[in-house]
Amino acid sequence: MSAILSQILRRKIATSAPRFATAATAGEHSGGYKMWKRLTFFVAFPSVGLCMLNAYLAHQEHAHHARPEFVKYEYLAKRDKRFPWGEGNKSLFHNPHVNALPDGYEA
Repeated sequence: MSAILSQILRRKIATSAPRFATAATAGEHSGGYKMWKRLTFFVAFPSVGLCMLNAYLAHQEHAHHARPEFVKYEYLAKRDKRFPWGEGNKSLFHNPHVNALPDGYEA
């Protein structure tokens, strides 16, 4: 019984494979690139632009906030060994306006 089923399946697959191969190259699917081109220019690029505008406006809104007051917590200022760059107390991407040193802000 299983031999008969496998023969039927093989015959079905063998006869349907050429039909699927030609459908992808010709016929109703030949203009698909136009749809993706239009989606790219009229949906994707404007979406990216709107996201950039939203991020810029949000940054401008939060850029003028005052820095929080420095509170010296022992667990935040723990330095077991020096950093291997610079003076050893500042992180690699140190920003003096945002990142505090163990003794407080620089400026």
